[in-house]
Amino acid sequence: MMLAARDLALAGRLAEISAEFAPGTITAICGPNGAGKSSLLACLAGLVTPDAGEVALDGAPLAALHPRERAQAIGYLPQDGEIAWDVAVRSLVALGRLPHGDAGDAQVEAALAALDLEALAQRPVSTLSGGEKARALLARVLAGSPRWILADEPLAALDLAHQLALLGHLRRAADAGAGVVLVLHDLALAMNHADRVLVLDGGRIAAEGEGEDALSPAIIARVWGVDAHWLGEPGARALSPSRAISPRRSAP
Repeated sequence: MMLAARDLALAGRLAEISAEFAPGTITAICGPNGAGKSSLLACLAGLVTPDAGEVALDGAPLAALHPRERAQAIGYLPQDGEIAWDVAVRSLVALGRLPHGDAGDAQVEAALAALDLEALAQRPVSTLSGGEKARALLARVLAGSPRWILADEPLAALDLAHQLALLGHLRRAADAGAGVVLVLHDLALAMNHADRVLVLDGGRIAAEGEGEDALSPAIIARVWGVDAHWLGEPGARALSPSRAISPRRSAP
């Protein structure tokens, strides 16, 4: 089931975005602040209607899907997830089953285990740290067993061990056939863990492809305005920046 953006435009944020996202792969969307990453992800999730163009799921317009069908197919994690009620962690995670209309006990327990939340399952969410809350919100997405997982900066509040554990879980989800699309600021994580990288700059696609190509030193210099080079072997790259240069920015 392919997810595709077709000539998306959103005033002041996106212009002429066309890209395809394949199931069974992890795609990282990268770019400097204000590049349009979160706007693109929200459009892909069907939460923002573009001014022009469309998002298609398996060839059909996403906007034509019933909201329940869309929620079953796509799990979305925003950058700043809000929790309206001070419920127990397990109850929060179980909300991911609402589009399916069932309790989904097995899926909820699997999501709690995947995010290392079993010991916190009965804790009120108000007592969680920022990183624990981030894991609980992502577990809610995973409990819905979506065919697409769209997450905006899901690693930002996590420590290194939980970052790697989460990336491992997302890799297993992709290997099982799910499509995973992540907004990432950490270019090394994108280089080492994504099958494909989409680089945005000024609301447009500046580069796309495997990490070695889309995050080359030349592209990093042009888009981020930083002279840098990669160290290490494929799969274990580290980015070594040397100096900032004057970047050029284009507006959509």
